[in-house]
Amino acid sequence: MNAPHIVVLGGGFAGIEFCKALKNQPVRITLVDRQNHHLFQPLLYQVASAGLAAPEIAHPIRSIFSDFDNVDVILDEVTAIQLKEKSVSLRDGDSLDYDYLIIGLGVKTGYFGNNEWKKHAPGLKTINDALRIRREILLAFEKAETCEDEADRQRYMTTVVVGGGPTGVELAGAFAEIARHVLKSDFRKIDTSTARIFLVEAAPRLLTMYDEKLSDYTEKKLTSLGVTVKVNTMVKSISDRSVDLGTETIEAGNIIWAAGVEAPKVTRDLGVELDTGGRIVVEGDLSVPGFPEVFALGDIAHCIDQAGKRVPGLCPAAIQMGKHAAKVIADELGTTPAKGYPVRKQFRYFDKGSMATIGRSAAVAESNGMKFDGFIAWLMWLFIHLLFLVGFRNKAAVLLQWIYAYARYRRGARIITGITYDS
Repeated sequence: MNAPHIVVLGGGFAGIEFCKALKNQPVRITLVDRQNHHLFQPLLYQVASAGLAAPEIAHPIRSIFSDFDNVDVILDEVTAIQLKEKSVSLRDGDSLDYDYLIIGLGVKTGYFGNNEWKKHAPGLKTINDALRIRREILLAFEKAETCEDEADRQRYMTTVVVGGGPTGVELAGAFAEIARHVLKSDFRKIDTSTARIFLVEAAPRLLTMYDEKLSDYTEKKLTSLGVTVKVNTMVKSISDRSVDLGTETIEAGNIIWAAGVEAPKVTRDLGVELDTGGRIVVEGDLSVPGFPEVFALGDIAHCIDQAGKRVPGLCPAAIQMGKHAAKVIADELGTTPAKGYPVRKQFRYFDKGSMATIGRSAAVAESNGMKFDGFIAWLMWLFIHLLFLVGFRNKAAVLLQWIYAYARYRRGARIITGITYDS
């Protein structure tokens, strides 16, 4: 009898943990991802802000599963999913039939229907995004150094971050530290400490998913770093080097979008229930309604767990989802309809808390009803993120970079790449 074939779409936290949990099970697993690496997204902002190099937060997927005899890895992109036919179509023209399907494709940057803003305000979801942002941020200071026009110089030294969630807060804090400390002695004609960093949020406060006191602490800390925080402020439009807020227009050398995400287009053609962001509304066991052999995990899933709580789009949640789906399938292996399938266990999210870093020695965290801010929260943030990094080399490299940055107030990844000149 052939082993059941499981197709896993996406090498994120959910997909990786799912495959790991079935290492010794009698199944054939095919993992498909359009990148050859697993990306630790919580530290992506540090690549964008020159704190870490890209390889330090990524790990080759093939390396992770090099000793897994039952896992094959395919570098390709999913173009369509045929649920009724139990088949997945790939960009190169191939298709994969499955007995079980794991959809863990994650989400992409969403612009609330204003997709024309994308070319002016990149989001931060991939390594390429991070490298682009880093390049443009550092290039802006280089252009300001050689600029003769004062208005243009000020524009180059202005950055607008749209979105006051964890990503926006972390980016704004990191950009402020770069300007006021890291680059301060690198230039001769400009004073980088005069750079302007704006953080724009439509809600009444930053980090709305956190306690209000932590939001207040975050805003005060960012303000002390030199960030201009604008809450209750909607973006009306974004054009080339310009953000219209209705009451004012900010001319900026760089505009970063951290205000929203949405599911990839492939989910919208499934013919199943989706939420407003295109996420798949799943059953309590994480399966897709009407298709018990299909599971949606991680950020792409709209899940209300056994306790009646909405599961957040965080890496601990994705990891737990991956393990849960693997346990459900493992329990069903070897059973037949005649004998009856085991009753599926419903998913329950164990909330280990949330945290966001603001800058050097400053962060906020919530865990089990307890609230932390400042240096203690920052140490917690450092420890947890090191714990979740994949691979010893990555852990060691990141730790050394953090120690160096803390001791010297320097960032070691300030290399501008991707510049081309006409010969």
